[in-house]
Amino acid sequence: MLKRFVQLFIVIAGGTAGYLYLPILIRLMEFTRGTWIDSTYVAPYVGLVSGAIIIYLLSFWLVDHIVHFVQFLEDLLLKAPLADLFFGSLGLIIGLVIAYIINHPIQEIQIFILSQIVPLFVMALLGYLGFQVGFKRRDEFMGFLTLAKKDKDQKGVLVEEEKEMPKQKILDTSVIIDGRIADICQTHFLEGTVVIPQFVLEELQHIADSSDALKRNRGRRGLDVLNRMQKDLPVNVEIYDGDFEEIQEVDSKLVKLAKVMGGIVVTNDFNLNKVCEFQNVQVLNINDLANAVKPVVLPGEQLVVQVIKDGKEQNQGVAYLDDGTMIVVEEGRDYIGDTIEVLITSVLQTSAGRMIFAKPKSLEKAQ
Repeated sequence: MLKRFVQLFIVIAGGTAGYLYLPILIRLMEFTRGTWIDSTYVAPYVGLVSGAIIIYLLSFWLVDHIVHFVQFLEDLLLKAPLADLFFGSLGLIIGLVIAYIINHPIQEIQIFILSQIVPLFVMALLGYLGFQVGFKRRDEFMGFLTLAKKDKDQKGVLVEEEKEMPKQKILDTSVIIDGRIADICQTHFLEGTVVIPQFVLEELQHIADSSDALKRNRGRRGLDVLNRMQKDLPVNVEIYDGDFEEIQEVDSKLVKLAKVMGGIVVTNDFNLNKVCEFQNVQVLNINDLANAVKPVVLPGEQLVVQVIKDGKEQNQGVAYLDDGTMIVVEEGRDYIGDTIEVLITSVLQTSAGRMIFAKPKSLEKAQ
């Protein structure tokens, strides 16, 4: 394909040269004067055909060399680093542009050498110099661009940090009834705006109006917590009036709202926590925070506890730490009502809470 292209170029170049210069040559050669070749209309076309044929035949042996040279240049360019090509080409373009600006007034001079030869020399010289400068100083240009980009990125990061605001925290019914969210807000551990959806408020009102005394008290406590947060605590509380009528479940509405607002669901509901994680919605679980700040106990440590009641399994006893953490005491049924020293055997911690397994130290000594 390349060989055909080169041959076509040679034919076109030869035909063009014959078309332009053969009539001049004929007028200089007086032996053709008066013949049909000397015709103003015939001579250019005769020159076109003859020039194409002559140049093609004379350069027929050059085609393979030209093709090999072009292929060599192609391989050289493909192997060259992209930065070398870019900055070399950029320098070449700049050099040619400068040469064009300089040549424009020179070409208006009515002297053949100045108007025709000098512009070619200036263009070749400045093009060469531009390529060399761009190619040989590419590392400096790369360093300059890298430094400029780094400075821009740093400024962009600062701007983003200045503009970035904490995400809105969307409270669910369970965390409001729980009440600990107010204490967390008071200690400034929860940043950003706290959003109370209208459908959560409606659910709280239904609970507060329940005929069941326990539910009624829980609902009223939740409303008291909201009033405290809105009036007494240093936190911005907003009410979201929208609703998702096509969705029935309040938990599903919370997940949908968090997706729409790009907010974070705050809950202590284990199941809602799992649903949010499954749907890639950010969630803050109050129980996780409570577990994180509980005293750390490790297997092998000793504790003094009071066994309160039976466990689910045979011969188990149940005790509690001051923070409410349940301790399952193996072989502890016989110690119900007694304060004993136990040895921690394992600790199980999940979003639903933490459970500690232990056994009486007296049994350990007996073994």
